[in-house]
Amino acid sequence: MLFNSLSFLVFFPIVTTLYFLIPHRWRTPLLLLASCIFYMAFVPAYILILAFTIVIDYTAGIWIEGSQGRRRKAALVASIIANVGVLAVFKYYGFLTENVRLLAHLFGTEASLPVLRILLPIGLSFHTFQAMSYTIEVYFGRFPAERNFLRYALYVMFYPQLVAGPIERPQNLLHQFREEHVFDYERVASGLLRMALGMFKKVVIADTLAVYVNAVYSKPQAHHGLTLVLATFFFAFQIYWDFSGYSDIALGSAQVMGFQLMENFRTPYLSASISEFWRRWHISLSSWFRDYVYVPLGGNRVPRPMRYRNLMIVFLLSGLWHGASWTFVVWGALHGLFLLCGDATRPTRQRLLARMGVSAASPLLRAWSVTVTFLLVTVAWIFFRATTFADAFYVLTHLQSGLLGDLRLLVSRTSSDQLLSLSTIGIRLISIAGMMIFEAYSRRTDKPGETGVIFRMPWQLRYAVYYFLIYATLLRGGGDHPQFIYFQF
Repeated sequence: MLFNSLSFLVFFPIVTTLYFLIPHRWRTPLLLLASCIFYMAFVPAYILILAFTIVIDYTAGIWIEGSQGRRRKAALVASIIANVGVLAVFKYYGFLTENVRLLAHLFGTEASLPVLRILLPIGLSFHTFQAMSYTIEVYFGRFPAERNFLRYALYVMFYPQLVAGPIERPQNLLHQFREEHVFDYERVASGLLRMALGMFKKVVIADTLAVYVNAVYSKPQAHHGLTLVLATFFFAFQIYWDFSGYSDIALGSAQVMGFQLMENFRTPYLSASISEFWRRWHISLSSWFRDYVYVPLGGNRVPRPMRYRNLMIVFLLSGLWHGASWTFVVWGALHGLFLLCGDATRPTRQRLLARMGVSAASPLLRAWSVTVTFLLVTVAWIFFRATTFADAFYVLTHLQSGLLGDLRLLVSRTSSDQLLSLSTIGIRLISIAGMMIFEAYSRRTDKPGETGVIFRMPWQLRYAVYYFLIYATLLRGGGDHPQFIYFQF
């Protein structure tokens, strides 16, 4: 079930109303049933995959807590194998078979694995990582095993964040299912507003940018210069507001019922370095890799060569997590290389700035750093968005091709290409600038997301904002809209 669908518009108020009407002891079964319905709206049979991993991890958690030594470790290993095994079969098996075939062909022979024609269960990587965080936390004694099976199942299947996160830890979410939440007008209003903002980001802005991006990246060889630059620039914001829009709807719908999920984005494109970017972008995933991969490998406690190795491992895995394709692996590797280069050149850059008399707190230096970071991130997005390496390399090598000529055509309004229309480009640039300014300003408030700045407005202006968000979303939402980008992961 998509958040941006008519079925969810019916589903959400019914579930939420029932949640507040029934006694507290029935709320966990209600939410679990609702989550099953939500997930089964995609491919009903795949609920069995979730059921399999839930039973394995629930049992493993109790076994881990009640065991010592090898039996304890065996339970953790069994849990991890079950979860990674499901990922390997449904997400990476096709990738593996294709690479085995190509490798055999390289050595002048033929080899192949059996072909499995299966669809990727939606959001598989998200709830798999959330399930693994539970058994890992129990293993290290940082969280007690959950004895209530329905409550643990709901932890994995909680519908707001089931298919695209945020990837929660048991310490943050499980205890909230035990608490009784009462109806609170201010909390409900804030949650609904956050959902409206998320829907606006997705339907009005991200999907509008997607029209341009898809037109170019579906056949990049038919374009050059300005259209490639703009499509790449627009994709950076499309994926941001598509994914952060989902997160806003997830956090808002949970907030309406009294649940608090972790923030997943903090204006990442205002970051002054790649490391800062990853502290602001997809926070639940980056913190997962930090805590469960980078730190166990030694983190920052090891010599610099080992630390760089650990960083590359993390970002290669992060790229592979996003998709079973070498283009995603390269995307992850680029971010790893950016981090390594930034760390290796930091002393030299600091000495150079000191000689130039430039303060580290200089607003101009901050603006320069933000610009460079955004450009690096945007270049890496090319490999994330392109379908093949050939498409990615074409885009990279033709960004400057005919750029000045395209700019002259755009300014003179003599181009017959609709993608170089001043109105087509202008509307998208204005929407990006407006939303970025709004997000940057709203971060100064003490409320999460962007609801705080709206609630402080005079009531006349506040209701005008409500009307605009609803009207614009309904107006733009009349046609077909793609699912959220991160659903495929």
